[in-house]
Amino acid sequence: MLSASSVTAAVALHGRDAELAALRRLLDAARRGAGGALLVLGAPGTGKSALLDAAAAWAGDPADGPAAPARDPDGSTPRRDGSAHDSGGPSPRPDGSVAGLGDGSAPRPDGPGDGFVVLRTRGAASEARLPYAGLHALLRPVADRIRALPPAQAAVLTEALRLGTAGGGLALPAAVLDLLLAMACPVLVCVDDLHHLDAPSREALIFVARRLRGERIALLLAADDTLPGGPAGAGEHGAPAGPAPHGAPEDGAGAPGDILRFVPGDVPRLVLRGLDEEAARRVIDDLAPPGLPEDLRAALAEIAHGNPLALRELVGSLTADQVSGTAAPPETLPPGGRLWRAYADRLARLPAHTADLLLLIAADPELDTATLLRAAEPRCALTALEPAEQAGVVVRAAGDRYEFREPAMRPVVYAGASLARRRAAHRLLARVLDAGHQRLRRAWHRAAALDGPPGRLADELVEELAEGPDGTAGGRGGFPEPFRAFERAAELTTRGDVRAARLAAAARHAWHAGLPQRARSLLARLNSLAVTEEVRGRAELVRGSLDLRSGKTDSACDELLAAADWLLDRDREQAVRALIRASEATYLAGDNRRFLAIARRAAALRRPDDPPTTRLMLSYLEGMAATFRGRHREAAAPLRRVVELAPSVDNPSVLVWACVSSLLLGDDAQALKLSTRAIGIARAQGAVSTVPQVLEFLIQAELWLGRYASVAANAMEGLRLAQETGRLNSAAQHLAWLALTAAVQGDEETCRIRAGSAIELADAHGLGVAGALGNWALAHLDVAAGRHASAAGRLRATARADGTGGHLVVRVMATPHFVEAAVRTGDVEQARAALAVLERWADSTGSPDRLALAERCHALLACPGEAEERFREALELHRKGSCAFETARTQLLFGGMLRRNRRPGAAREHLHGALETFERYGARLWAEQARGELRASGESLPSRCRAARSPADGAAGRGTPAARELTAQQFQIARLVADGATNREVAAQLFLSPRTVEHHLRNIFARLGIRSRVELARLLS
Repeated sequence: MLSASSVTAAVALHGRDAELAALRRLLDAARRGAGGALLVLGAPGTGKSALLDAAAAWAGDPADGPAAPARDPDGSTPRRDGSAHDSGGPSPRPDGSVAGLGDGSAPRPDGPGDGFVVLRTRGAASEARLPYAGLHALLRPVADRIRALPPAQAAVLTEALRLGTAGGGLALPAAVLDLLLAMACPVLVCVDDLHHLDAPSREALIFVARRLRGERIALLLAADDTLPGGPAGAGEHGAPAGPAPHGAPEDGAGAPGDILRFVPGDVPRLVLRGLDEEAARRVIDDLAPPGLPEDLRAALAEIAHGNPLALRELVGSLTADQVSGTAAPPETLPPGGRLWRAYADRLARLPAHTADLLLLIAADPELDTATLLRAAEPRCALTALEPAEQAGVVVRAAGDRYEFREPAMRPVVYAGASLARRRAAHRLLARVLDAGHQRLRRAWHRAAALDGPPGRLADELVEELAEGPDGTAGGRGGFPEPFRAFERAAELTTRGDVRAARLAAAARHAWHAGLPQRARSLLARLNSLAVTEEVRGRAELVRGSLDLRSGKTDSACDELLAAADWLLDRDREQAVRALIRASEATYLAGDNRRFLAIARRAAALRRPDDPPTTRLMLSYLEGMAATFRGRHREAAAPLRRVVELAPSVDNPSVLVWACVSSLLLGDDAQALKLSTRAIGIARAQGAVSTVPQVLEFLIQAELWLGRYASVAANAMEGLRLAQETGRLNSAAQHLAWLALTAAVQGDEETCRIRAGSAIELADAHGLGVAGALGNWALAHLDVAAGRHASAAGRLRATARADGTGGHLVVRVMATPHFVEAAVRTGDVEQARAALAVLERWADSTGSPDRLALAERCHALLACPGEAEERFREALELHRKGSCAFETARTQLLFGGMLRRNRRPGAAREHLHGALETFERYGARLWAEQARGELRASGESLPSRCRAARSPADGAAGRGTPAARELTAQQFQIARLVADGATNREVAAQLFLSPRTVEHHLRNIFARLGIRSRVELARLLS
């Protein structure tokens, strides 16, 4: 029923700063006597009612409700979010009064002197045919004030509210306006579900909406947006364009009309879009239990498409097994939930022939218009779909096809059809699809329709998947996904061993698609089936791969070696794949001895007729084994074979080893090229779970090239993807790379937080490489800050006498820092031993960048006469290389030596070059070292580091004068804050603490000479 609502405190809203600012402006204007109206449009569940609640809370008490978007640097005020239920607000008080009206006898402000009289109502489909029902609910709390109106107006308004009748013309709407104007305080009128309001009440309120200029009245109207493509003309308050909104049902089950036919264009509109990714994550954080797996979070966000109520219902529907990660995540909204019911209600009002075509689109999301036309004959599909377009159910999409405007509606359409209708739809699609080019889709639809013997349909489906020797399958990246096709084939298979093989294949493809929970649930179904040794081996290969990416490396290695044993006599290709993944587990753990044992085992499997993929993997193991033994020249030949074989391979997981080989050969450009190609192939194949791993080695290439801005960007992307696809071990490495970039910039707290997280993950999962990288980042920070004893201790601790723990590759890469720290602390012998390992590798690569680092280390260890010659040789090699940052580090060390040898003029030449580079990179601590050396050489300099960045290292927006004043980290924070993020949201996105963000933001404000976030947004716009 329609009711007036009391005011309650608004709930938390995330991602709605712009919308809240629009409401705040409207209320502030009404307080000043410059009122107006605002139409809030959005799909059900996007938070229209929550915004009205927020406005009512503000109006009842200006100090209450959501905070204004512009905040001080501490960002302590919580943000608000469309995650609130769109339920129409709180229940009315028993006496029917509303906030600001006391006992109902006379309106009065509730709170400060400028508090509002708040009147609220909500449309209901059940009362839509009762004239003036809406006004009755809205004005009943102030009905006693009607007698203060002129007699004619009082009479017509009383007749309307008591009898539901009134004469035509202006008398009734004018009486409503005058009643609101008669209040002694500002007035806020909130009308929810305007599309369900009875027509006379709606017309009267729209009359009022167009006559509020210069009055102390704010009118908020909220309605469902069901127009194709969203409402046009957002007006001055419109939110920026974004993802199509998705929604939840309002109470009352009426069909929303085209509300824009009834509201004139001069009433400003506020369009609610779906929440962005960060806001959606905050909603999940508010609702979900602690420790929710990241891949499950990503699955929920993908289903919800930014709809707050969808997120609420999805989180509420999770089972204990899903929360723990042992069961597959949900794939649809909860059947029977409010959002599901809202969609079903809208669909039920469409004509039957329209519903038939929607079922075809739901059954095949890649259905093009031409095929749809053939399926619809003799009717015209385009004409039949018009009602769905007008209702905002479907829209035209790229590729000449239709798609559901709200993707979550697709399963509602499919599940709402009877089994007979679904089977008929699949049978029809199988008949009209191209038999030559759409074979997999035809087989899928035949299997779904049970259009033949189940066993034959299952065999046909598997045949059309056309699985190749590299483990990929036909239809990849499209519809149906390979894992679904294998799963369906398994369901139609009666033989237990064949069913098990198909379930194992489904699990493998789910893993490649970045769906680890789905893969684990498919593997669990094997427990009740008869499993052959070959299938057991394939299942263990998948299970070991899951642990390799998200579990403990030692258990992953054991599982993968067992898989190799089971597969060796049955599927040699997969056996070799299991061995190389087992070797990767030992690589990640830093267990060189076990790696060498696996390499010896693999070497015995060589055959002259091996395919390129197998030859590449076996050559990689041979080259790595020689590398780990320190035989770099011996390693060069097999590593070059790996790179030579790479063009003939299109498996991104295999191409990773070509990237590693290029890095070991010192060919960073080739490693960059190969990793970029591998990422492109992975994305084209839908193997998104492989991308974080490839990014690890792309980042190494960029690190050698000194591209620290790209390192940070790619590590952030890798971290996001690793978390979304459940690859926690890869996430640890990306956290460590992010810690290293923070160390370069001299951001101590950020570095410690990220390195600490990486080391914590490394300790929990047995990841020597991630732990060593985290310690290297902290050691880099220590060297930059002059804490050489601490740096030497960290790097020394990563090398254990038993060859486990730490990581050989990382220790070699960190040698320049260790030598510098060890020399300063007098540990010359250990420095020489570490340099000998680095030099052997650098000599084998011929890379100028690596040779320059070795030469710099020799200079640090040399006597004064030899040191200068060594430094000059290092700088000459740097000039032939690519890393400007390491060149600057050599210049700093050389300049410092010259200054101590009382040659200040010669020293300043190198120190100025170092300072310029450090400032360009935003390397605060290194720049301060250079400044200190320059001052010691007799030059007077200011102490502040102006961290301008080169265009090559910059990001979007770096060209503004304000941006050039900031370090890369500061600019990243400033950009997020300028876009409306709170300190906590920035901290979550950049993996910092809120306190660190606050510290940075205060420095940003001081550096730019500003005092507020509003000024910051203006400067960076």
